[in-house]
Amino acid sequence: MKLGLISSAWLGTGIGTASGIQLTKQIGFDTIDIFADPLELAPRELRDIRETCAACQLPVISTVCCALGIADFNAPVRRFHIDRAKRYLDLAYDLRGKNLLLVVGEYMWNQEVIAPADQWNWAVEGVRELGKHAADLQLEIAVELEPFHLSIVNNVDRMDQFLKDVAQPNVKANVDVSHLALAKDPAQKLSALRGRIAHVHLSDCDGKKHGDLPPGRGVVNFPPYLQALADAGFDGTISIELEYSPEPDKIVDWVREAYESTDSLMSELNLRSH
Repeated sequence: MKLGLISSAWLGTGIGTASGIQLTKQIGFDTIDIFADPLELAPRELRDIRETCAACQLPVISTVCCALGIADFNAPVRRFHIDRAKRYLDLAYDLRGKNLLLVVGEYMWNQEVIAPADQWNWAVEGVRELGKHAADLQLEIAVELEPFHLSIVNNVDRMDQFLKDVAQPNVKANVDVSHLALAKDPAQKLSALRGRIAHVHLSDCDGKKHGDLPPGRGVVNFPPYLQALADAGFDGTISIELEYSPEPDKIVDWVREAYESTDSLMSELNLRSH
């Protein structure tokens, strides 16, 4: 497995696009995921991303898209989010990435007023269309499991059903280890997703709230999950997710700490490949 970083770690810290990529490489990461909205991305910044990654020999694995309106009850809203997500796929293709990390959002109004089954079906239809666009670009979609009570895909069982309903072979799961812990899904449940895991996120938490902490600062027991990923046939990239550090002036130390602790975890299990 490779060890990557999501570029959102540098958001709000004063570290620019090119510098963030360079630091990612210097710290020791194998890959990077790009957190940037193509509807906002200026040509100069896109060139900075492309050229700096190439110069650093730091491959882009994923672009990261939150398409929270993909299951909205308004058809024009759903269409906007599907078309926007296609732009993210185009960006992944441009950057020679492998997948689009997709967050499909939550049920509205506490699952009242709008039938939950309708929102589920709208999400399935939208992701199926995106899967076809991705296939044309020889990309995968990695649907993120979000642990929140009203998230449409919030545990392994729901992920399993969602992927079956979408029924596109290139639409797979993103597994976030701390999300599994928050959802109270034990490591052995990952066997249900064997062969259908496209990407992995890793961060720590306090066991109660979403945290995006460096591993070791929370309570997540990582080794069983990492071993279960390997047992499920996953041999891709584990990307560390750190966002909105409480000490942005110390973000380099924060990222380095996360790198070192994760590298140690992976090395102890003989999972890190260089």
